[in-house]
Amino acid sequence: MGDVRTEDGAPLVGVLALQGDFDDHEQALAAFGVRTRQVRTADGLRGLDGLVLPGGESTTMLKLLDVEGLWGPLGEALASGLPVFATCAGMILLAERVENPQQRSYGLLPITVVRNGYGRQFHSGTFALQLESNELPEGTTGTFIRAPRITAVGDCEVLARRDGDPVLVRKGPLLAACFHPELERGHAVVAMFVTAVRRAREAAGAIAAAVPAPRTAGAEAPGVAAPSKGVAQCASLRPAR
Repeated sequence: MGDVRTEDGAPLVGVLALQGDFDDHEQALAAFGVRTRQVRTADGLRGLDGLVLPGGESTTMLKLLDVEGLWGPLGEALASGLPVFATCAGMILLAERVENPQQRSYGLLPITVVRNGYGRQFHSGTFALQLESNELPEGTTGTFIRAPRITAVGDCEVLARRDGDPVLVRKGPLLAACFHPELERGHAVVAMFVTAVRRAREAAGAIAAAVPAPRTAGAEAPGVAAPSKGVAQCASLRPAR
C-alpha cells in the first residue's frame, strides 16, 4: 500500500502491518494530519519520520517478521533513534523481558511484561489512568484488551499507571502503552507521539540545513579567487616539462 496522504509536507509514519490493529493506528494518526505507510517489507522502512508497532498477537507477529525477513531490518529501525510508539503486542516486542511464556523480543525497553497480565477478554475495558506526567490532561483513560502487564521497570519514565501498575512508559524516543489509545479519536497519547515525531523531524531538518552543501567539481573553495583570464592564458603558453 502506498502512503496515506493527508496534508502536503506532513510527517510520514510507518505502521507495522503484518497483523493486528494497524488500520486503527493509521486512522488515529490521520486525525492529527500525519501521513502513514503500511510496513510489510524492509523497503517500507525507508524515509520514515516515525514508526508504530500495533497491538495484536505478539507470537504471530514474531513468526511473520521471520517469514518476511523483517526481524533484522525492523530491529535496526527501532534502534536508530526514530520516534517509536508501541501498543499492547507492540510493547511486548520492545520489552527487555517477556513472561507467560518467555519469548524473544528486541530488548530495547527496560521493562518486564507478562502477556495477558490483566486477564482475558472478559476483563477488558476502559479504565481511568493515574497520571505522572503533565504532558497528559486529567481524565485521560486507557482501553485494555487482553493487555500485557508491566511487572518491572528499569531506566525509563513511567508516564501513567492503572491501580499502581505502570501502563505507559518512555525511554528516549520509545513510547509504549499496555492499552490502546488508537481506539479513541484524538487520544492524548497519540497526540504525544505525533508531537515527538514533528519535533524529531524539525530537528533533523535543522541539522541538515546547517551542514554545508558539498562543492561541485570545478567549484572554488571559499576565499580562493579564480585565476584571471591573463594568468590562465600565460599558464597555457608555458612549455611542457
